[in-house]
Amino acid sequence: MEFSDISTDISEVLFTEEQLQARLAEMAREIERDYAGKEVLIVGVLKGAVIVISDLIRELKFHAHIDFMAVSSYGASTQSSGVVRIVKDLDADLRGKHVLIVEDIIDSGLTLAWIVRNLELRHPESIEVCAMLRKPDAIVEDVRVKYVGFDIPNKFVVGYGLDYAEQYRNIRGVGVLDPAVYSDGDPHA
Repeated sequence: MEFSDISTDISEVLFTEEQLQARLAEMAREIERDYAGKEVLIVGVLKGAVIVISDLIRELKFHAHIDFMAVSSYGASTQSSGVVRIVKDLDADLRGKHVLIVEDIIDSGLTLAWIVRNLELRHPESIEVCAMLRKPDAIVEDVRVKYVGFDIPNKFVVGYGLDYAEQYRNIRGVGVLDPAVYSDGDPHA
């Protein structure tokens, strides 16, 4: 079996691994300040956020309790369908807990808004959102995001956990996927 260099499918590098790590460290200091003396449950939204949450919790200087939720709204497309289904639910009881949702990217905001509404029904003490990337020009449903790594243009990006059809998650930085790679006619690419 021959392996190709998947980085050749990237038309533009937006952030290097070093830039992402530096911003995560800054966000961790903000989170530590805001949650001083509180017990926090950090909820990672699988699969994309697995790398972000891993790097974030290693940067935090307090005990980080984590849980994961997996939802699906993309499939093999480059755009969210807006129809969300839970693939894996949380194990933890949220009642009375401070919850910090960690996302890789906020695109339309539809999936995240659904997740926040769903978790609010579980009576946490508070819910905040942390996202590595946000596309302000793509947002359809606005969700309050307390911690944002970077705002990015409305282009289809991969790497650092972000995928296209379950590929490219292992690229260490974040880059724009060359439109020649996919064929679903995404107007945002």
